[in-house]
Amino acid sequence: MEFLVGFWSDHWIFAICILTLIAFVAGFVDSVAGGGGLFLVPGFLLVGLPPQVALGQEKVVSTLGTVAAIRNFIRDSQALWKVILLGIPFSLAGSYVGARTVLFIHPDILEKLLLVLIPVGIIIFLVPKNRPVQEDAGIRGSSFLVPLICFSVGFYDGFFGPGTGSIFVIVFHYALKMNLLTASANAKFFNLSSNVGALVAFVMADKVIYQIAAPLVIGNIVGNHLGSKLAIRNGSGFVRRVLVFSMIVLFLSLLVKTFY
Repeated sequence: MEFLVGFWSDHWIFAICILTLIAFVAGFVDSVAGGGGLFLVPGFLLVGLPPQVALGQEKVVSTLGTVAAIRNFIRDSQALWKVILLGIPFSLAGSYVGARTVLFIHPDILEKLLLVLIPVGIIIFLVPKNRPVQEDAGIRGSSFLVPLICFSVGFYDGFFGPGTGSIFVIVFHYALKMNLLTASANAKFFNLSSNVGALVAFVMADKVIYQIAAPLVIGNIVGNHLGSKLAIRNGSGFVRRVLVFSMIVLFLSLLVKTFY
């Protein structure tokens, strides 16, 4: 465990347990409202992973964990296949381009950039979401909007990552008039495809540590399964509450990192 630093290098089992717990919480939050990477990436940075490796490791965990949530949403008939099949190629392409771009940035610069981008993510999450929407998720204009949304958010996912699922939820909620539960369900498909596109780039650049992946993936899968089941059972109101909770936790962790 040569990547661990300071206290963590002498207590690597404890570090893996902490990261697995973070992966569970990230999976739970991600399956409901997106934003699981906002928990995973700071956790990886905390134990000493370089920024590019932290982003690559987040893609490994999130890619496999999201499958559990997708399975539950498909069984509940929340998938809009017209939107999904149209957008997936653009999400893949955008995330690959974004990941290739971030590999050329020096780690020190990227770490400072993360501290700037995370508050931007918080602001996006806290945008009021009380605008009327259609329960049947109207998709007029989707042939133009879906590719544009998927490529742009996919690029962001490959370049930075944390909060991608939540950005998809919010954009689908406003631009395509989806209710929050439907937006959350369909965001998972694009989040998965953008994760795969970015993961390919990070694997090719050798920015993934496979030795610690298994327990984190298991924790993330369990979190995704439980979170998606609760979202289906409790609807859009539950999605909104989890969004707010994830932002409060993230904001507090950012304050601690900034001032201590």
